[in-house]
Amino acid sequence: MYDAPSLNAEKLYVASLNLPLEVVAKVEGWVKVRDSSGAVAWIERKFLSDKRFIIVTASLADVFEAADVHSPLIFRVQRHVVLEWLSSDIAGWVKVRHRDGQTGYIRVNQVWGS
Repeated sequence: MYDAPSLNAEKLYVASLNLPLEVVAKVEGWVKVRDSSGAVAWIERKFLSDKRFIIVTASLADVFEAADVHSPLIFRVQRHVVLEWLSSDIAGWVKVRHRDGQTGYIRVNQVWGS
């Protein structure tokens, strides 16, 4: 991640694979992004994936079988865990997939990037 859209710019940090990022601007092969902490940086477009990911912001979040807190609990995740975003079709919920393949629903107010 760079402080300007150039390989000659100052390197700020290395982002982890699948880190959720919000696109702020685009400039010829470069994308200005914001992460969940609010940090803004530039990254080459070729390093961004079309897959969407979210990051857990709650200290501990429950992932349910359905978009209902009374449905069976599938698993729990701690803060900073990255999950693949699958859909946001149900108000207040996000359907996600854990890297081990488990899928379920997490409350939207417990994640960033949805």
